Amino acid sequence: MAKRRKFTDQFKAKVALEALRGDKTIQEIAARHQVHPNQVSAWKRQAVDGMADVFARGSRPEGPSEAEVKELHAKIGRLAVENDFLSAGLKR
Repeated sequence: MAKRRKFTDQFKAKVALEALRGDKTIQEIAARHQVHPNQVSAWKRQAVDGMADVFARGSRPEGPSEAEVKELHAKIGRLAVENDFLSAGLKR
C-alpha cells in the first residue's frame, strides 16, 4: 500500500498561485509538481476561499484587547500578593 505524501504549506501555496496565474493548465501544473490534478484544483479553491481572510486580518488590531489586558493585570496583582504572602511565611 502506498504511503500518503505530506506537502508543506509553502509548496501548496506555490502550486495554488501557479494555478491562479492561469499561464498553464491544471494538468500541466500537476504533472510538473507530480501531484494529482484534483489536488491542484482543491488547493486553488482553498486559496481563493481563504483570500478574504488575508485582508480581514489586516483590519484587526494585533495583540490582546483592552479587556484581556485588564484581566491579566488583575491576575498579576493576585499572584504578586500570593507570592509576597508565601515568601513571608518561608522566612519565619
